[in-house]
Amino acid sequence: MFKYNKSRTTGSTSWIIQRITGIVLVVVMIGHYILMHYMPENGHTYDAVLARMQSNWYRVLDLTFIVLGMYHGLNGVWGIFRDYKMKPWQSITVFSVILILGIAFTLWGIKTILDIPYINSTSTTFLVK
Repeated sequence: MFKYNKSRTTGSTSWIIQRITGIVLVVVMIGHYILMHYMPENGHTYDAVLARMQSNWYRVLDLTFIVLGMYHGLNGVWGIFRDYKMKPWQSITVFSVILILGIAFTLWGIKTILDIPYINSTSTTFLVK
């Protein structure tokens, strides 16, 4: 007989969030493509990236890209593993590894973006935090 599973156990919430993050990532990816590859005068050098990162808009855009990209990718990996009939301890282990790695790499990416120095507009020296 068919047993009704509440939405908590079916993965419907992660399915919806996966679709939303996918749509947002496509929009951000198109913006990234136009900025970095269609308009090469923006530059790909360290100085060009440093100049671009002086705008909080680009920092927020990159942070959004990191967080949504990591969620989207790791949720997809977890979705693949969920398709297999694993024992409960295997499921918990795989999910824990994905979660720990996801948090670690997301924090590493956030730290990298936030550690990019702001340049003092009156001179060329970097501000010391």
